[in-house]
Amino acid sequence: MMEITFLGTSCMVPTKDRNVTGIFLKYKEEGILLDCGEGTQRQMNIAGIKRTSVTKILVSHWHGDHVSGIIGLLQTIGNEAMPQKIMLFGPRETKKRVEHMLQTCIFDNKVELEVVELMPKKGEVLRFLETEEYALECASMSHGVPCIGYSFIEKERLNIDVEKQKKLGITDGPHLRKLKEGKDIQYKGRTIKAEEVTYSIPQKKLSYLADTDACAEATMLARDADVLISESTFASKLEEKAELRNHLNSRDAALIASQAQAKKLILTHFSQRYKTVDELEEEAKLHFPNTVCAFDFMKVKI
Repeated sequence: MMEITFLGTSCMVPTKDRNVTGIFLKYKEEGILLDCGEGTQRQMNIAGIKRTSVTKILVSHWHGDHVSGIIGLLQTIGNEAMPQKIMLFGPRETKKRVEHMLQTCIFDNKVELEVVELMPKKGEVLRFLETEEYALECASMSHGVPCIGYSFIEKERLNIDVEKQKKLGITDGPHLRKLKEGKDIQYKGRTIKAEEVTYSIPQKKLSYLADTDACAEATMLARDADVLISESTFASKLEEKAELRNHLNSRDAALIASQAQAKKLILTHFSQRYKTVDELEEEAKLHFPNTVCAFDFMKVKI
């Protein structure tokens, strides 16, 4: 199961109620940050998330409101006696920008940091990391600077049907792992087929569209997402302003969700001009009813 915590839902500057962009995804032993704006580690502290639980940072682009919290977070993690390795992914120029960032402060304890640049081609969804349990994908967004969106996919898997297990007289033990892998086993002198005692859990998908205007790649990346998190800086009556700054408005975010056949849309990255975001949510719901607006410290389980 995935759990998402919104650590910041404002756009360029923090407000009294909203910090700048940061989303924490917890999946088993993985702690994945989707962007890391100023103040993210403080937000993690308030949310009860150990800052040392971060294993990966997925940077959408290098505008300050999406990355200015990274250096402080790395220093905190590096202060641990045995800091774990962090993988940082980002668009073209990420290695150069990380090198520059690390020169701005003195690090007494350095975390082991692996930096990977992602350069998906136009019209492509790139699968850039894969394990037995999950995969990470990305696609190029349209924002005037190198920018990418991300998807986290928990793969389809088998699980044990406890009632069938009891009916067949199978006790708990390491033999169940083989059944979960779809392998038949020998148990007390008889063959137990995996299909006799397991059921399939379908894949789950989370997609994240950071700063972008409407583009084909956004829809491609979000295809069949169980949850689509999308920026929605303005309402559509400020469409010209959104287009000028390469941002989505709430109507266009909803249309992407609809075209991608996503199941749920969560809007975030709101302009500080909005004292409430009711207008944006109501507009999006006209085009995609299963829409909600995120708020700081909101948690969603998938």
